[in-house]
Amino acid sequence: MAKNNERNLNVTIKNQEDNKDEVIISISAILKNLKRYLAIWIVIAIIAGLLTFSFSAIKTFSAKTPAKALVSFTYTGIEKGLDPKGRKFEIETMKNPKVIEKALTKMGMDLKKIEDIRTSLSFDYKIPQDAYDQLTAYNSVMDKATSGSLSAAQAMLDTKYYPTQFTVKFDFGKAGLDRQNGVDFLNTLLKCYGEYFYEEYGYNEPLGTAVKTADYETYDYAQQVDLFRNSLRTVKTYLDNLAKDDTTTFRSSATGYTFSDLSDYTKTITGIDLDRISSYITVNNVTKDKDSTLAYYNYRIENLKRDKDEYAERLAAIESSIASYEKDVVQVFGNGIDDTEKKQTVHSEQYDALFKQKTSVETILAQTKQDIDFYTSRRDALQNNKASSKANVDKVEADIADLSKKVEKLVDLTEQTASDYYENVQFANAYNILVPATKSVGAGLSQAASESVKTIVIVELLIFVIYLAAAFIAALKSENTKKPVKAGADDDDDDDEDVDLEELVDIIEEEAEKAEKQTNVKKNKKK
Repeated sequence: MAKNNERNLNVTIKNQEDNKDEVIISISAILKNLKRYLAIWIVIAIIAGLLTFSFSAIKTFSAKTPAKALVSFTYTGIEKGLDPKGRKFEIETMKNPKVIEKALTKMGMDLKKIEDIRTSLSFDYKIPQDAYDQLTAYNSVMDKATSGSLSAAQAMLDTKYYPTQFTVKFDFGKAGLDRQNGVDFLNTLLKCYGEYFYEEYGYNEPLGTAVKTADYETYDYAQQVDLFRNSLRTVKTYLDNLAKDDTTTFRSSATGYTFSDLSDYTKTITGIDLDRISSYITVNNVTKDKDSTLAYYNYRIENLKRDKDEYAERLAAIESSIASYEKDVVQVFGNGIDDTEKKQTVHSEQYDALFKQKTSVETILAQTKQDIDFYTSRRDALQNNKASSKANVDKVEADIADLSKKVEKLVDLTEQTASDYYENVQFANAYNILVPATKSVGAGLSQAASESVKTIVIVELLIFVIYLAAAFIAALKSENTKKPVKAGADDDDDDDEDVDLEELVDIIEEEAEKAEKQTNVKKNKKK
């Protein structure tokens, strides 16, 4: 039978003190055992992965893990951490009891849960990588800044990042709700906050309420005219500010008016209706109580004079500040070739703010002086004439009632137009619910999968290590149960020959000597 010359790669660990203590590890034997246990490993790995995922899914659906949603803000100023009114923005305003109460009312839930829900809401945000890289770069520039560019580097270092996206977390289990009601409530709360946002930063609702709810009939006729005059001034100022901020010449689809249209309408009511009633009252001395009205005029004149003195002092202080204000100095350095340096003075934001204050105070002071003259003429006319007839009183009351309806209509048009503008133009994308909370099975499975990935990886790695260890140990046992093969002996029943390095050298030398002897014998026979 032909000798099998195939040899397998073996690793022999030999004890030098005792040649008989040997541990033989065959790589081929390990590979054979890996192949042998491959199917078992795959089955066990699949079963373990499914069991781990199932456990995570059961835990997700049974445990009351907080519901989550993602919201964003994209209006001018949020990048500086400010709200639309220029104040510090706080996402915690979503916990406002008014917002929670409105959401509870829409859900038909007990309002006693307001405090439990407030304590169950939390917020989180993450700085985007590009913003983080930018801030890191600014710090690097600051570290390397030279004395000549220190101020510029410091300005960059002062740059801060303010988040624009927030994760809203609602621990509905803590609030005493189940998953379905908890998710529904969170989504309702997010919508109610959007309504609160537009009401808070959009149309000035208290303005309209104050104008429309003024119980003018309890006052004398001259005082009624003053109430409407103040209301119309307030509405006109509000409309003029909106028209100034509006760069799109917005025309409301709800009312068909622009802010300038409504401002002109306000001016018309003031200049025609209100002034006509006011002059009629003054000329005909229409009053409910002459003495009371004269006392009112005197009181108003004295107050206006004090206001005039206050505004005059304030104007003088602002003008003095402007005159003594030191403008900012900007240093322009050379390009490195020369040591030339240029300086230039520029206006700062504080300097511009002083001029705005000056203009505002001048306007108020002028208006105050006009009011003093107006009330003085009223007082003098009433003192020198008798009270009016009943017919004149009836006419004034009818005219004021008609004026009240026009003012109320103006306020309603202003409210609708402003709300339309803020919701569809100014704040069209100011507040967005990017990812609402969900209670769907698919979302639950997705959450279970994401939460179980790490566990599955650890379990699968552990099973793989056990798989390798089992193959290694099986190979070790099978190889070391075999008897060592003597030098020169043939064993056709076993393909492996386990020898160490010294025995291999001895075998080669013996075979070489045998071959040499056989060659010499053949030569002698030929001779």
